[in-house]
Amino acid sequence: MLGIIGAMESEIEGIVSELSDVKETKATGLIFYQGSYKGRDCVVVKAGIGKVNAAMCTQALIDHFPVSGIINSGVAGALDERLHIGDIVLSTDAIEHDMNVGGLGYTPGVIPDMEVREGFDGLRFQASESLRTLAEEAAAAEIPDIHLLSGTVLSGDIFISSEKQKDWLINTFSGTCCEMEGAAIAHVCFQNRIPFLIIRAISDGADDGALMDYPTFEKHAAANSIKLCLGILSRYQ
Repeated sequence: MLGIIGAMESEIEGIVSELSDVKETKATGLIFYQGSYKGRDCVVVKAGIGKVNAAMCTQALIDHFPVSGIINSGVAGALDERLHIGDIVLSTDAIEHDMNVGGLGYTPGVIPDMEVREGFDGLRFQASESLRTLAEEAAAAEIPDIHLLSGTVLSGDIFISSEKQKDWLINTFSGTCCEMEGAAIAHVCFQNRIPFLIIRAISDGADDGALMDYPTFEKHAAANSIKLCLGILSRYQ
C-alpha cells in the first residue's frame, strides 16, 4: 500500500476525489482517506504545514496503515535556475536546512547524535531510487510536457521569499528546491525504514517575488504534482 502525504487541501483533494471505496479514519487529529485507484490501494492524508505537522503525520500513517512506501506531494520554491513555474522536482535526497548546531561545531544541516547508516550520512536523507524511477516513468506517460528535474529538497520552518535567503540555501546546500515538510517526512521514513520520495511542483522562485507568485500559481503547480502522483499510484506494485 502506498501512502501519500500533502501539507494542504489543494495538494490532496485531486487525489482523494479519484479514489474508489474510500474509507475515512481519524487519528491524532488527522483524517486518513483509504481507498484504491485503478486497483492499487493507497491512503492519503493532509498533514498540515511545517516540519512538526509533517513528522507527526508520517509516524501516524506508518503506525496505523501497512504502507510499503510514502510519497510527499506538494509545491515548492525553485532554487535551481533551470526550474520554472509548474516544473517538477523529484528528490534524490532531503536536508533539514534550518537544523543548525553551529555553536557546537557542527556544519549547518547536520543532525547531531543520530545514527549514520545506509540512507543517511548525518546531513542527507536518501530518497528511494525505485520510487524515483517509477515517477520518471509515470511522468513520461502522464505529463510528458512538464519539465522534470531530480535533486536535493531543502526543508525548514520558514517560507523562503528573499534573494538573500535563497542565495544562502544555494551556497550552503546546493539545493534544487525549498519547502517546509519533505525532509521531516524523510527523517521519519528513515527511522522506520520506509522508502520515500518527495515530489515538488514549482509555485514560485523563492525570491523577492515569491509572496506574489505563490498565491497566483500554487494551485496550478499542485495540479501537476497530483497528476504525477496518480500516475505513480496506477503503476505501484
